[in-house]
Amino acid sequence: MVANKVVDLRSDTVTKPSESMRAAMAAAEVDDDVLGADPTAHRFEEEMARITGKEAALFVPSGTMANLISVLVHCDTRGSEVILGDKSHIHVYENGGISTIGGVHPKTVKNNPDGTIDIDKIVAAIRHPDGSLYYPTTRLICLENTHANCGGKCLSAEYTNKVGEVAKSHGLKLHIDGARIFNASVALGVPVHQLVKAADSVSVCISKGLGAPVGSVIVGSNAFVEKAKILRKTLGGGMRQVGILCAAAHVAVRETVSKLADDHRRAKVLADGLKKIKHFTVDSTSVETNMVSLLDLPIDFSGLHCITFKYPT
Repeated sequence: MVANKVVDLRSDTVTKPSESMRAAMAAAEVDDDVLGADPTAHRFEEEMARITGKEAALFVPSGTMANLISVLVHCDTRGSEVILGDKSHIHVYENGGISTIGGVHPKTVKNNPDGTIDIDKIVAAIRHPDGSLYYPTTRLICLENTHANCGGKCLSAEYTNKVGEVAKSHGLKLHIDGARIFNASVALGVPVHQLVKAADSVSVCISKGLGAPVGSVIVGSNAFVEKAKILRKTLGGGMRQVGILCAAAHVAVRETVSKLADDHRRAKVLADGLKKIKHFTVDSTSVETNMVSLLDLPIDFSGLHCITFKYPT
């Protein structure tokens, strides 16, 4: 008889650190990272800069802080404007931080079901300099890859490069919320550095599908990261012996990325199974990465704590 096993599918944020992560944390060589002296943090940041093809990287406590810092570095004048998708994580789920803390105005443009934003709509959203007396000043475009509210869809390198060309031609910066950029890389079969080549900055979450207990990384130019360090301190994100966390994050990048393809396969299996339940509407053909969306639910799940499935290993 096979014992029932509970699988928590609320989010890829509810993972637990592996034994190798815990061992790395216990053995981590540490020092004061606010003083720039933590060797384990340095090694991890250098590795993330290499993987993403950027000059430098900075470890921060969360993805929300990573995106906030990135937007504020690029939009360093209050009253600046950022163009971003109406379903983007920065706009919907980050407590309006870019506005409440940074004085940055969001200009939302409709996301397509695949997570993209039409190029012509991005161009149309850019403020004309002649209106600077009345309008905010456009300084930044933000994309999200994979796109959470669009079911974990991946943005291609070709699309991102086109948006990068628009940004460059108008004197703007491009930030990518790459919380799940490794998922996109695995699903598309494209290295991370190619997916973010056009970006001036990228945030990468280590504590979602990669399974580390804490942290995100911001990558960009040396000048960008130097400004980001100041904002990290301002926002309370400067930590002391942070190498303990970076050690687990480093293990996550080394060991978990190779397992993401199986995560994507399992998500498709789950979607196919849910399709067979009459109360659920699931488009299993749209599952690209590790997210499954249930649509048009006609029943109340407010009191439901778990659903039991026979799920292949």
